Amino acid sequence: MTAAVPVVPVVSSEWTKFWSVRATWWTLIAGAALMAFYSAVSAISQRFDSEDPMGANTIALGGGFYLTQFAVIALATLFVTSEYAGGGIRSTLLWTPVRSRVVLAKAAVLLPVLFVYGVALSVSGMALAGVVKDGHGLPTSVAGALTTAFGMGGYFALLGLLCTGVGWALRSAAGTLVTVIVVLVPLPLIVASLGLPGWVPYFPGIAGVNAMVEPGQPNPITQSVAPYAPWVGLLICAIWTAVALVAGTAVLRRRDA
Repeated sequence: MTAAVPVVPVVSSEWTKFWSVRATWWTLIAGAALMAFYSAVSAISQRFDSEDPMGANTIALGGGFYLTQFAVIALATLFVTSEYAGGGIRSTLLWTPVRSRVVLAKAAVLLPVLFVYGVALSVSGMALAGVVKDGHGLPTSVAGALTTAFGMGGYFALLGLLCTGVGWALRSAAGTLVTVIVVLVPLPLIVASLGLPGWVPYFPGIAGVNAMVEPGQPNPITQSVAPYAPWVGLLICAIWTAVALVAGTAVLRRRDA
């Protein structure tokens, strides 16, 4: 009988749990503070040093990749692994025996929140950078600003779901954080050093940045032009996310809580 619990109450329950813990608010605030800090410092640098001119969207993009994404990783990881740490997962699965439904409910909560969060952070970072650099550096086109804003929203949403998939599989906050960070940052560098630079754009972190850059413009992290359109960058991230969620769901269904 409990297996017939509809989806909406499960999502509502996860929504309440998400917003009722302090870690959610602290990580969101920390991400906003990191974006403001990076945007302000980079814009000040643009104002007094024109050797590497950048637009406001490029500054916000760098803040999203170098700093703010780690707040997103922590937020999404804790959303899953804190239930294992506190033992709440047993109650969750008791009330929702269809385990894949719990995975979908948490994803349904994170997806819109992190998309809006990414768009809002990007817009605020660009606005702050534009004010502080006061006409120095490069101008930002409307198309460039929209690509960065929606690309960051999409990347953060998919990155969050990827973290939940890894979290369901590993059940450990430390293990999830290390695994995701390694895949995002050092692993592409290692692959490039092994003589396979053509693979680098297909890792989720680099693909996410490519999704924030206008077609034909260089990725500011790799300094190379993406071999695909921005929407393909999000598609690549979505594939990584789908694999992580399928693996995490399989582990959740097969192992005791």
